[in-house]
Amino acid sequence: MNIHYFQHVPFESPGYISEWLSGKGYTVTCTKFYEPDYVLPELDKIDALIVMGGPMGVYDDHLYPWLPKEKAFIEDAIHASKKVLGICLGGQLITTCLGAYVNTAPHKEIGWFPVYPTGEKTTYTWLDDLFIDSPTVFHWHGDRFDIPYGAHNLASSDVNINQAFLYKDHVLALQFHLEVMEDNVQAMLTHCGQELTAVKHIQSQQEILEGKKYIQHTNELMKRILENFIGA
Repeated sequence: MNIHYFQHVPFESPGYISEWLSGKGYTVTCTKFYEPDYVLPELDKIDALIVMGGPMGVYDDHLYPWLPKEKAFIEDAIHASKKVLGICLGGQLITTCLGAYVNTAPHKEIGWFPVYPTGEKTTYTWLDDLFIDSPTVFHWHGDRFDIPYGAHNLASSDVNINQAFLYKDHVLALQFHLEVMEDNVQAMLTHCGQELTAVKHIQSQQEILEGKKYIQHTNELMKRILENFIGA
């Protein structure tokens, strides 16, 4: 398989996803939009697209000239029935490409918080059971997506609904980060630590570092997604 991923900032890398892809021996290519010589792939040369997170917003076209090109490519990939997986900003970009809105969330969510299954059924048992034990996962977002028309709403949290959705059988969006490893968490603290204000639903740096105990389980969830969604 040929897997391509989009990366928006150096400090939000694919983390565990890279480890899994390397173990599979797939051909892996990437577009790093923060590099001046970034190159988009030829759509017919890839089997799946993974869209990573980033601190920018989906409507910040005036700040990031590459955003309209990225959204056009994601939309084309969806219409071509490529497997498309979006994480945080990536999930929000998918949302706009499917005609739904991304809005400011009622509460910023930063740190380790549980997500709960909505009970809405898909045609995939593995996906229906993915959040059945209400896992504690890593969040870092101030926006949230609406659920596009025709998509299955898969997960919610205590303060922000619409945490994950499946569209048809080839587009999956996650608002949270199952891919983070220890260095990913540290990198986000280093580059975005100014967002850690003392309000509810935003954890302190110490709480976030203590939450690294959840990384193994979240990576296992990421593996299940990659095995059943990307690798299927």
